[in-house]
Amino acid sequence: MAITDPSIKASDLLVKALENEGVEYVFGVPGEENLDFLESLRTSSIRLILTRHEQAAGFMAATYGRLTGKAGVCLATLGPGATNLVTAAAYAQLGAMPMLMITGQKPIKASKQGRFQIVDVVAMMRPITKFAKQIVNGNTIPSIVREAFRLAEQERPGAVHLELPEDIAAERVADGPLYPATSPRRPDCNQTAIDEAIAMIRAAKHPLLLVGAGANRKRIIHALENFVRQTGIPFFNTQMGKGVIGGCHDRYIGTAALSHGDYLHCAIDAADLVINAGHDVVEKPPFFMEHDGKRVIHVNFSPAEVDEVYFPQLQLIGDIASSFRRLAHQLEPVPSHDFNYFMRVRERVLAHIAEGEDDPRCPLIPQRIVADVRAVMPPDGVIALDNGTYKIWFARNYLTKQPNTVLLDNALASMGAGLPSAMVVAMLHPDRQVMAICGDGGFMMNSQEIETAVRLGLDLVVLVLRDDAYGMIRWKQADAGFPDWGLEYSNPDFVQYARSYGASGHRVTAADDFAPLLRQCYRDGGIHIVETPIDYSENKRVLIDELGAHAKII
Repeated sequence: MAITDPSIKASDLLVKALENEGVEYVFGVPGEENLDFLESLRTSSIRLILTRHEQAAGFMAATYGRLTGKAGVCLATLGPGATNLVTAAAYAQLGAMPMLMITGQKPIKASKQGRFQIVDVVAMMRPITKFAKQIVNGNTIPSIVREAFRLAEQERPGAVHLELPEDIAAERVADGPLYPATSPRRPDCNQTAIDEAIAMIRAAKHPLLLVGAGANRKRIIHALENFVRQTGIPFFNTQMGKGVIGGCHDRYIGTAALSHGDYLHCAIDAADLVINAGHDVVEKPPFFMEHDGKRVIHVNFSPAEVDEVYFPQLQLIGDIASSFRRLAHQLEPVPSHDFNYFMRVRERVLAHIAEGEDDPRCPLIPQRIVADVRAVMPPDGVIALDNGTYKIWFARNYLTKQPNTVLLDNALASMGAGLPSAMVVAMLHPDRQVMAICGDGGFMMNSQEIETAVRLGLDLVVLVLRDDAYGMIRWKQADAGFPDWGLEYSNPDFVQYARSYGASGHRVTAADDFAPLLRQCYRDGGIHIVETPIDYSENKRVLIDELGAHAKII
């Protein structure tokens, strides 16, 4: 009688554990040390998305986590493959995006290659992740994987890392039980704090709601919308809180895209109470607290970190959605609240956004580019921004209509993330219009992924804003009074570059052709690179003197 071997390879067990967590994709570039894992993936339900660089794979996994709330998974080999994931790890960690990185390693029980390609990857990853661990015993894989996903996805989400050595991946292990994925209920804020918050809101004359990065979660969105509807309190948001409540809402007064001096800051200065939903220390607070100044209510999953300029007088600690539901249930519009000045700020912000939206110049000015993109994109269309000066213009001027339709990074603020992020959106939502918006510098950092996008058959428009320089640093250089030096470069012919990958390439030569060209790209489908010259001479209009802004509003 034949005896059935109850054991399986450790790499098979790892893949089964990933399937148990609901993993759909693994993004990455495998190497020799991943071959057992790769073979285990081949017969699994998980789809391998082969990229052209590990950094792009990491950006894609992080964006998957951001959009779904489930940890995205990326793969790299040892040494240079693993080091190429470092920027993506920091991107996910600072941006609170759940992500699991799996890297390979040489055999740990015996090796004949000395220290060839050996880097202590676990030690390297530990400072920029929530959890980093080498798997030294295949039988522990189910519990280690469950713990990694738990940590990646629990508030505050972030990056985790597992290293699977080559010999451990190949060893036989018991096909043991997998641990069920659970979603524990987050604790609610205590009622005493809720009552104190209600008293502070009723006592204030000019309260404002601030929506930060930590409030960008599906359940919180509806609770905040209901709170604003119930109380009538105006709101603004940070860059990473953009779109949680739509920018077309009649109580929206702007996005804090600058540190100071904008029209919006006039409203912030006039507020005597700020209700801060989802404050995240990776974003600079758009106000500086003083001990005898405005009062602040901190509403978050965790207490406020000690900070010289942020020390809220009251903290509602617990599930953010629950806190705002309870506040809305016990509050009603307060007759003594006065929002007249805030509404004048709103009018001035909207008027300022409209300035330049039909400017005929080419190269196009940022205001025209933002206005035309907004006009072309439907309410559920998604733009994924890379990093550069244009990000500030889009953060301020692009009015969202649905949540998570503007993806930007104001945490690590890494260049090169715009294209990979947009590709993931196009994969997950093939029925929606998606646009990557990149400067020429950021685009060229991961432009090789155009091949990946074409291979995957995605529908995607890639807008490349060309100024032949690292424009934001050049702007800062000029603002600091330094000579204009060292930041200019040349570019390829982006039209021919696109065609070399099998994509479509276009060049904008007149402002009035821009929006019609974008519409045609979406009608045609496929991958389109649209090279658009941009004139940044309008950047000085971003920096507005605070007193002048206040005078215009009054």
